[in-house]
Amino acid sequence: MSIDYTFIWTAFKLLLNAIPLTLLMTVLPLLFGSLIAIGITYIRLYNIRFLNPIATFFVSFFRSTPAILHIMLIYILSPMLIDYLAKTIGFSVQTNKIPIAAFVIVALSFTASAYIAEALRSGILAIHVGEVEAGYAVGLTFSQTIRRLILPQSFYYALPNFVNLFVGFLHTTAIAAIVAVPEITGRATVVASTNYSFLEAYIAAALIYWGLSILIEWAAHLLERKITAFKGGIS
Repeated sequence: MSIDYTFIWTAFKLLLNAIPLTLLMTVLPLLFGSLIAIGITYIRLYNIRFLNPIATFFVSFFRSTPAILHIMLIYILSPMLIDYLAKTIGFSVQTNKIPIAAFVIVALSFTASAYIAEALRSGILAIHVGEVEAGYAVGLTFSQTIRRLILPQSFYYALPNFVNLFVGFLHTTAIAAIVAVPEITGRATVVASTNYSFLEAYIAAALIYWGLSILIEWAAHLLERKITAFKGGIS
């Protein structure tokens, strides 16, 4: 068996077009997931009645089941729910016109929120109680203490976990190929089907994932150094 190195380069160039969609499907779930995770973390840390068991179940379910299952469930159930709700309120919606990538982003947002909630919780628990008391001492309200002290510092302490999540979700987008979303892996399969050079196409895809992961880790390292320097630590 011989490897067509020329086609690896050809596939590499063709796969570059899939990078924007792949990054979009990585960044948006992490952003939306962060918003959901903040609510979940608040509910669990302050043990809000009735909501805490729901939040705990949510985190447990999405952390204990594979992301590919989340995508399939949302991909299959969402159009059914949308059609049912639209019919109930008498509103016309064509679910077949909704981009498949949107369902993938929703599914991965739920997945991301469960992992981010745990990372945030660990980050908050790492904050010394004296800092919170100092916030109250200078006149900050509860919401201001959460917004100005607790959340920023919890994100700082959880930064390594967030970097791992970012890289992990970059790789997780590959499973979107099962529902025909043309991200890097799905695009590689299409490119390879022209001459059945699947090995070469997947090598090109692997090189792109590798390069993107290195860039993310490098950017995170710079961010961590700047934050550490801002906090007065040793970079």
